[in-house]
Amino acid sequence: MGHDEERAHGRVKRIERDLIKPSIAEHHGKLVNTNGDGFLAIFDSPVEAVRCSIVIQQNMVGRNATLPKHHWIEYRIGVNLGDVIIEADDIYGDGVSVASRLENIADPGLVYISGGVYEQIKNKLVCGYESLGDRKVKNVTDPVRVYRVLPDPVAFNVTGKGREKILLFLLSLALLIISGGALWHLLWQAQDQASISLSPQAPTRQQPALASRVAAGAAPTLQSAVSSPEPEMNALPGGSFTMGSNDEITEKPSHQVTVKPFSMSKYPITVREWNQCSDAKACALRASGKDDAPVTDVSWSDAKQFIAWLTATTGKQYRLPSEAEWEYAARGGTQTKYWWGDQMQTGLANCNNCSEVAGIEQPVKVGSFKPNPFGLYDMGGAVDQWVEDCWHKNYQGAPPDGSPWVEADCVAHVIRSGSWRNNAHYVRPANRDSYDTNVRYPTHGFRVALSP
Repeated sequence: MGHDEERAHGRVKRIERDLIKPSIAEHHGKLVNTNGDGFLAIFDSPVEAVRCSIVIQQNMVGRNATLPKHHWIEYRIGVNLGDVIIEADDIYGDGVSVASRLENIADPGLVYISGGVYEQIKNKLVCGYESLGDRKVKNVTDPVRVYRVLPDPVAFNVTGKGREKILLFLLSLALLIISGGALWHLLWQAQDQASISLSPQAPTRQQPALASRVAAGAAPTLQSAVSSPEPEMNALPGGSFTMGSNDEITEKPSHQVTVKPFSMSKYPITVREWNQCSDAKACALRASGKDDAPVTDVSWSDAKQFIAWLTATTGKQYRLPSEAEWEYAARGGTQTKYWWGDQMQTGLANCNNCSEVAGIEQPVKVGSFKPNPFGLYDMGGAVDQWVEDCWHKNYQGAPPDGSPWVEADCVAHVIRSGSWRNNAHYVRPANRDSYDTNVRYPTHGFRVALSP
């Protein structure tokens, strides 16, 4: 602000208009008021409030990537679940007080949550959590258990302390406050400020220069230079099946769908396959990890970028499967809870506590478990898998013909399968979730499809 107050203020307002307000609305929140450069919002769920926090932080990493450090704007985020007093245009109470204190101690670029929020979301979001212990906060009698959220260890590699306040928090039915400030001090005034270590796994797509810089650091091997870019495909017969279940609201109503014949990749797209696109400078992200493991930390837009390159390279019209096609393929002609039956069996999927095969930093190599009756591997567990469809909260109005359910400019897309970090409930073929279109996440991958 001290360097160029007018320009900094204009940027803060654009961020409010283009990122903060839409993100709150997209995650089922309601903006209550603004206070200077702060924001107050209320959410129906702690999960959505924390997810909104992650989206905002990851988008800001991308926005800052092309700017010199002394022009960065960073957010400090505090999230709390607690009692509040709701008035027409404001919210008060201990819930607000704790959230604001969490923001005060948070590092720029990070999300801090209270123990109450942690207990609500720890098994529902695939994040890393670092306990910071109990903290005494001003005007609150009891100490507050504090956790640092680490949804993407690379994008959130932040150290040091920031000077300006930026605030985002949750309370009551789940309340979120954002307070912003621009880190517009001169470079020589920022020697002890927070630093963000960016990598090709940074969370937004707006980093082509960054991606090319990292890609240059690893020359392709002879194998990747001469191997075919085409994934191994399995041809699936068309057919009718009952899509959905009664296990979750988002999976209702169960309904009949008829799917035309199509082909699905036998495995999720691997690190090796992805990096062929990176080597060709057609994919902005350079994937890390073992070559035969599924690629992770890709957004829906990243997946579409890979498919565009694959189509141009092979001359075949590759695409993401529709949500209906994915479930049809995952069921493998069955209608049971899992493709192998109604009871969970160990050793059949790469998920948390589902087998003795360990995968901590990334899922195990593709094909490590038995295929389903359609000969497809990892259709449940391993990685979350993007599909073409926009997110809808249930199946009311879903297409009966297996085509993707899309609208123009949808901000979130469906992901299927669950991941190696999720429990067995997520492995069910009917399980469905969503995530923001342009945001990368450490468990997200994909597979491809072809029409005849």
